[in-house]
Amino acid sequence: MNHYTIYELLWLFFLYSFGGWILETVLATLKQKKFANRGLVNGPYCVMYGFTAVLMTVGLQELTGFWLFLFAAVYATVVEWIGGHLMERIFKERWWDYSNVKWNLDGYICLPASLVWGGLGYIAVRWGNMLSLDLLHLLPELVMKILILVLLLFLCVDVFASFMLLTGASRNPKQWEETDAQIDKLSARLSSWISERVERRVKKAYPSVRKTEEKAAEKRNAFAVGCGFYKIVLLFIIGAFLGDITETIFCRITMGVWMSRSSVVWGPFSIVWGLAIALVTALLYKYKDRSNTFLFIIGTLLGGAYEYLCSVFTEIFFGKVFWDYSNIPFNLGGRINLLYCFFWGIAAVVWFKSLYPPLEKWIERIPRKVGKIITWGLLVFMCCNIMVSCMALVRYDERKKGIRAETRWEHWTDEHYDDVKMEKIYPNAKATEGKDGGKRCGIKSSRIIINRKRLHWSMILRDLADVRSQCSCRLFP
Repeated sequence: MNHYTIYELLWLFFLYSFGGWILETVLATLKQKKFANRGLVNGPYCVMYGFTAVLMTVGLQELTGFWLFLFAAVYATVVEWIGGHLMERIFKERWWDYSNVKWNLDGYICLPASLVWGGLGYIAVRWGNMLSLDLLHLLPELVMKILILVLLLFLCVDVFASFMLLTGASRNPKQWEETDAQIDKLSARLSSWISERVERRVKKAYPSVRKTEEKAAEKRNAFAVGCGFYKIVLLFIIGAFLGDITETIFCRITMGVWMSRSSVVWGPFSIVWGLAIALVTALLYKYKDRSNTFLFIIGTLLGGAYEYLCSVFTEIFFGKVFWDYSNIPFNLGGRINLLYCFFWGIAAVVWFKSLYPPLEKWIERIPRKVGKIITWGLLVFMCCNIMVSCMALVRYDERKKGIRAETRWEHWTDEHYDDVKMEKIYPNAKATEGKDGGKRCGIKSSRIIINRKRLHWSMILRDLADVRSQCSCRLFP
């Protein structure tokens, strides 16, 4: 069992971000025959690489061989796809373009790049993480915490300053220009290559940067036109409800029993389905008029990767397995199987071709003010619902391990959501450690278990105070 602390995950994030910056910078420099810094912010790191590496570390640790390569390629490609669209949406600019490469999708992703990501992800998970953490553990604990906290503070200031400059949202641009310049000087000490500001580096590193064309202005009196915040939230709620009802009926037909399939303690809502509907709509909205074959293939790949990741994360944070396909042929660790991946593809086609069009029209007919009130009310309710459900699941797992309640919230949770009630809400929830010793379907199981208490940010703040008290210099005034 591998135990990863928040400091170890942050270390991997910074290390791979720096490695990604070096790789992107070298490739861009060679391609343009002159220096080009590929970093979005002033510091020498590409945060997209760091985020993807941590995602793979947590989610793909138990995979090996071809499956590790495949899922690493899929996850990295999805992150690149989402990141490209988000950056275009926020900054109204395209930061990279694969349009001239074969087998590309909208210029944001392409097959050759995906294969490279798969290879890099395989190397990182198999060997890179071990070597990186061995390097970290060579440092004394106090030095390690100081280093990571300083890097985290530096990154936060850097990202915020860069965002203010790029968006022009600051009322005092000179202040952020000065901050940006100071960070630039610090980065230049690490590498003689860094010398330009964010805006100049963007033009150098991304010669293909171009302003995207703005769509036609939305109707002022219409509600949730297009694929905005309010529509995505409502689709999440509707998808969670319909998903729970669908699974309940499916279990009744196939198993002959009525069984709760809810993800939360209040109401019939399946968070996995709700997130799936919201994410697939946000990601594939601009492709909703494409062919059924295209939607089926993309839905199959994204659905399989999404379900696998959900299985890993729910097991890590709640210590429970909520579904197991071990008895179904062509499964991967019992987390996904080929047949259900096809169901995701079919669901994507049915959603965009049949269900989404009338639902979209119905949502957009809601009065603007009423729609906003309903959306925010449902969002607050669902957030509270998820928080209470998480506490109930955590205490459910801790009670099984003999851990007594200490805080007022824990006592309240034990009183209102005891084992009998939790077993009724989550009848299929199973402990992660079985008779097979954690192995599933012949896959080597080297599970990452992240201690929930060690993940809490209050622990970082406490460690920050400890570091401050132990240091002779006032590093954090």
